[in-house]
Amino acid sequence: MRFGFTLVELLVLIAVISLLAAILMPVLSKARESARKSVCQTNLRQIGVAFSLYTSDYDDFYPCNGDANLWMGRNWRIVIQSYLPGNRVQSLPIGYNQLLTVQHSDILLCPSDERAIQVWERTSYAYSAAFFHLPSQINSLASTLQGSSCATWTNIVTALRNLSPVAQNEAQVFYPSQKVLIAEWLSNHEKFSSDCGFWSWEGSANYLFADGHVKFLRRCQIAPAVNDLPDINLTVNGVAGKDLQ
Repeated sequence: MRFGFTLVELLVLIAVISLLAAILMPVLSKARESARKSVCQTNLRQIGVAFSLYTSDYDDFYPCNGDANLWMGRNWRIVIQSYLPGNRVQSLPIGYNQLLTVQHSDILLCPSDERAIQVWERTSYAYSAAFFHLPSQINSLASTLQGSSCATWTNIVTALRNLSPVAQNEAQVFYPSQKVLIAEWLSNHEKFSSDCGFWSWEGSANYLFADGHVKFLRRCQIAPAVNDLPDINLTVNGVAGKDLQ
């Protein structure tokens, strides 16, 4: 009676296992990313509920605290934090000198976003600046920002900072199912090295619309903003405009 494997049989077995692993690994990796994408979408839906609670408390007006950088996740989360579940104390965002009780909720972090953990105080999502600026203010930037790109992102940020924030009302959103309220800043589920958020036509992201629904879209499906980019901050006609092509 023979026990064990011969060397040839063992090599064949190893080859078969390696082949199966090579076939299954991409499938498992794709399934894991699909699950993370679903978690991210759930995060955005809960953020949508928080914004709805906020507008109910503030006569249907969207968050606007005078901060020119409110669109950045580490800034708008301070305004909405009391409406989010699972809050815990977190360090102050960069640039805030006043005494604030800043909290963090895991709902603000996409599980596929490593960069937010490193540089954005664990906040993956951006709030459209169109919701705290007049449509006329947004449209006024067209002449100076048309033809913008990743290389000129500082011009876009500067232009937004030079606008005076004005809270917008839910009634001013003409197309709530087509105007994005919150979105992932990076293409977290289809990563690429040159990703610069809303200022890139490559990649994809989860988008929360003003009516509360969430959709995963490629950036090329977003309508060009006043800067000719898929920038939900600078939607043509602001909150009265559409982000979908």
